[in-house]
Order: sequence, then structure tokens, then C-alpha cells
Amino acid sequence: MSLVSQCSTCTSIAMYAYHAVFVLQLFFCFTEATGSSIVGGKESEPHSKAYMVSLQHANGSHECGGVLIRKDFVLTAAHCQFKKMTVILGAHNIRRRSEKTQRIKVAEFHPHPNYTYPPNYSNDIMLLKLQQNAQLNTYIKVLELPKKKKKKNLPANTTCTVAGWGQTVSGRKMGLSNVLKEATEKIQFDFECKHIWQDYFQTGVMICTKHDEKGGFCWGDSGGPLICKKKFEGIVSYADPSNCSNPRYPHVFTKVRSFLDWIEKVMQGKTAA
Repeated sequence: MSLVSQCSTCTSIAMYAYHAVFVLQLFFCFTEATGSSIVGGKESEPHSKAYMVSLQHANGSHECGGVLIRKDFVLTAAHCQFKKMTVILGAHNIRRRSEKTQRIKVAEFHPHPNYTYPPNYSNDIMLLKLQQNAQLNTYIKVLELPKKKKKKNLPANTTCTVAGWGQTVSGRKMGLSNVLKEATEKIQFDFECKHIWQDYFQTGVMICTKHDEKGGFCWGDSGGPLICKKKFEGIVSYADPSNCSNPRYPHVFTKVRSFLDWIEKVMQGKTAA
């Protein structure tokens, strides 16, 4: 989740009593958040996550991750939207040209209509309609969405996996990874996330995870998937903006299961572009 375009002023930070709110005040002094690589973790087995997508500018610079959920649709975070977006499929090392990869431009952007940045990251989810269908093969595959909604949240301490090409060290614009990396994080109790992130964490549409300083998502991994028990459960959304590896602040994901009806409507063409 790379943070760019720092705003000119931050207002009345000292008024806030809690450090969590202090961090959030810093967080919202940026006009845009695009992208969050993996700090620590390990290099993924090449092409083992054939659904992973790199969202890039026309100049080839990586900004965010994403997930191919149909031959013509990629799911990512709403805060990852930028002009002239190209998706790269089938890549392990995104700096190497290969016959295994496909580059497809985005034809339509479908951020959730209730996405609210600023002031927060509620409904941080977006569908990208591709200009042409991806050609599925050994290196490019679709990741299935959850079959149905769960009434209960994932149990706390469930082990999940995150993956991306973002930063490998905590800090701004440092150490982007050329190869896909992954790390494990564990589901945190909602009440703990609510206590720390306060009003910015919404239990109905968000999941949070606990992590340590050795591994977890960072700037450049936004839009990538949270996989728990082999199911696609979340989309990388936000973290402590001053230190993505700070274990005091849970990582937060958009809860995919909360948006299944909206996703279906968009892919069926029942919403406006």
C-alpha cells in the first residue's frame, strides 16, 4: 500500500488521546494510497499463485496487486485506481519479459459506489473489466470466490497467507520486490481490532490480522488476496502508515464475502461503469 502525494498540512494531531488515532491522522494526510511487498516472509514457488496480478502504470512500474476472478475481471482495492492501468498476468518476476506473461489494459473501472476515502477505507474494493479475456493456462488461472456467505467470522488465530510484489522492508518507497513473495498472518479478534483502530475498523466489511516484525504485507501489496484455509477471504487494504510491520497495529483487509452480491451484479453488467 504505497502512500504518495503527501498533503501540505496535518491538523491538530496533538488533540488525539490515543496513539492509534495519532497514526490514523498521519495516515489521512496523504491524498492517495496505492499499492502495500511482503516484509520478511519467503519467495513464492514460481507460478504457484497463478491468479496473482500486478497492476502497473504505462511505464511498467508496479503499484498494486490484484486477483483474476474471471477471464475478463480482476478484483483489487478501490484505493488502487489510477489512469491507464495495465494488468500483468502469469508473472513471477515482474521485471522480466516472458512468453508466460500477458499484458492487458483495463477497459472499465468499477470501484464500490460506497467507497469512502477520505475519510476512511470503508468498502475498499474494486473490479477491473479487462479489454480482452485472459488466456487461461498453467501460468494464468482464476481464483474462485467463496461459494456462499458465512454467518460467522473466521476463528481468531486462523493462519492465512498474503502475497505480493511490494516492499521487502518497512519504510516509504524502499525495496520493492521483483519476485512474488508471501507471508503468513493470523486472524485477530474483531474486538481487538476495533479497540486499536476505533471507528476506522468496521466489523461487517473488514478483517484484521496480527503479525510480527518478521513478515506481513507492506506498501505495494494493496489489492492482493488474503487466503485462509484455501479460500479467498480478504483484499489488502491498510496498515500503520509509518511502519507497515508495526505489530501493535493489525493489518486490515476488505472482507470479500461481504461483497459477493455486488461483485456478481458488476460482472453481469447490472451496474454502470
